[in-house]
Amino acid sequence: MSLSGTGSSFSKREVVILIIAVAAIAVAAWLFYARSQPAAPKAEEVAAEKVAVDVAKAENPFKSDNPLSGVETNPFDKTKKVLNPF
Repeated sequence: MSLSGTGSSFSKREVVILIIAVAAIAVAAWLFYARSQPAAPKAEEVAAEKVAVDVAKAENPFKSDNPLSGVETNPFDKTKKVLNPF
């Protein structure tokens, strides 16, 4: 199985086919790698955006209950009625 010397050797045709096969595999691997590259940054951007939204929700002070939920709409109505009963 050596290219030169004693024993069995490859013919020129077999060597050419082997070189073409290796080149085809290399081109296919490069195309697969090149095609997957744009997807990786997009996935990272989506993950980063999700983390940013989660942090914003966690830090939002308005997510808690409304502190003014028990306050009357006009606190002076009661005083107005006491001072002016008519």
